Amino acid sequence: MRKLLSVVVWTLLCCSLSIQEDIFTSISQMTDLIHTEKELVQSLKEYIQAEESKLAAVKSWANKLDSLTRVSSSDPEGFLAHPVNAYKLMKRLHTEWSQLESLVLQDPSEGFISNISTHRPFFPDQEDEKGAAKALMRLQDTYQLDSESFSRGKLPGLHSNVLLTTDDCFDMGKTAYNDGDYYHSVLWMQQALRQLDMGEDSVASKATVLDYLSYSVYQMGDLPRAIELTLRLVALDSGHQRAGANLRYFERLLSKQLTEVKQSELTSFEEPIQIGTYARPKDHLPEREVYEALCRGEGVQMTEKRRSGLFCRYHDGNRNPRLLLRPMMEEDEWDSPRIVRYLNALSHDEIETIKQLAKPNLARATVRDPKTGVLTTANYRVSKSAWLEGEDDPVVARVNQRIEDITGLTVKTAELLQVANYGVGGQYEPHFDFSRRTFDSNLLVDGNRLATYLNYMSDVEAGGATVFPDFGAAIRPKKGTAVFWYNLFSSGEGDYRTRHAACPVLVGNKWVSNKWIHERGQEFRRPCGLTPGN
Repeated sequence: MRKLLSVVVWTLLCCSLSIQEDIFTSISQMTDLIHTEKELVQSLKEYIQAEESKLAAVKSWANKLDSLTRVSSSDPEGFLAHPVNAYKLMKRLHTEWSQLESLVLQDPSEGFISNISTHRPFFPDQEDEKGAAKALMRLQDTYQLDSESFSRGKLPGLHSNVLLTTDDCFDMGKTAYNDGDYYHSVLWMQQALRQLDMGEDSVASKATVLDYLSYSVYQMGDLPRAIELTLRLVALDSGHQRAGANLRYFERLLSKQLTEVKQSELTSFEEPIQIGTYARPKDHLPEREVYEALCRGEGVQMTEKRRSGLFCRYHDGNRNPRLLLRPMMEEDEWDSPRIVRYLNALSHDEIETIKQLAKPNLARATVRDPKTGVLTTANYRVSKSAWLEGEDDPVVARVNQRIEDITGLTVKTAELLQVANYGVGGQYEPHFDFSRRTFDSNLLVDGNRLATYLNYMSDVEAGGATVFPDFGAAIRPKKGTAVFWYNLFSSGEGDYRTRHAACPVLVGNKWVSNKWIHERGQEFRRPCGLTPGN
């Protein structure tokens, strides 16, 4: 404001100097000064209005974000348990705060800019926002949710007021589009268009949405619908740069009878584009459909007759002194291969201690490349993990000892306690815990992973089950319990039935810790068998 006033004064001064010598002899020239001043006053008013509008916009941002952060900061983990909250946090920090920064920079505010510049290195980047968007698409696929369900906060067993705006849906579709994923681009651009048709405000115009949607539909092989959408685009914006050329190209690809269909007949075709309209592209995972069905609770092969053979019991670890007075409650989860669950395997205080120890060291979980043996990140394992040693805290040492007491297996050759946290859409697709590489240098010292002991350190509102596609088992997380199974037969051969997965977390915050127990040192604790497959 001070700068503009200086400009105004300087302009007036220059004008007065230029007419100083005949200011009294020419009223007409003085009237020019009146008009100049009027224009300058109008310009000043426009500047003030712009400043007030900017300040009002900043106030609106502050009020909205203040209300939002009061809710989110009261229970951060609970807030982020909802996948849409997690996605919108990523999107907000990466995109919207940058917009606010640009708004404030129009009249530099050193305090705010200094503050935001200090925190900017810690903001999510473009890849983080993209990852969060793809996580929502992964949940959409696994749990067969249409885009409207997400947009309107309708998730299985949950109805909330956490909504996706038209621009949120557009950005989701654009993320998929830029990734060459036209299947999801169609689903989200369609939802953005639906919300625009309902009158919602949006930065993205209807023409822009139709442009992306029509081309994505064409990429899915649906030429009639691509033409219908392009005709709608042309009707909305006859001078659109690509629409006319696209329309002619699409029509040339159609048979003569389709190109002769009247425009009114094409534009009246309004069947919603939802999941199931187009075939979902195949990917690298052969058991994708079985795996995702189990995640939804479908296809579980535990019949009533089979269930009748499962039992619960007290387990004292073959009269282990530490379990005699307080034996573990053991439940059969599956008969073959045998999977058992232990109740009250971890106390609430132990869980909180383990989480606090792990949090500073959480990093993106890695997998071992089957060809090179090198640890690397992978899209099929989406979680963060940390490794804890017994020396880190008495609680970790106590948990390690408890695992040894319960299983009867030594943990001296086991891997460190791995703690994992699954965020929005967190998952680990079907995999084996044991190594299938014949010459694996990592197995020379302690042998292969004999068994897996998995602690559930949180409840999960929806999703997040541990599933076994081979035999149709789905084990639900339950805080404080642990499950245990053998990865190898007693002969040392891998049990390929134990291929398992951690389903994407739909709603909730999933914490687990696991111990991979190796072969060495178990020779007298689990004697070897001579027959393969036993």
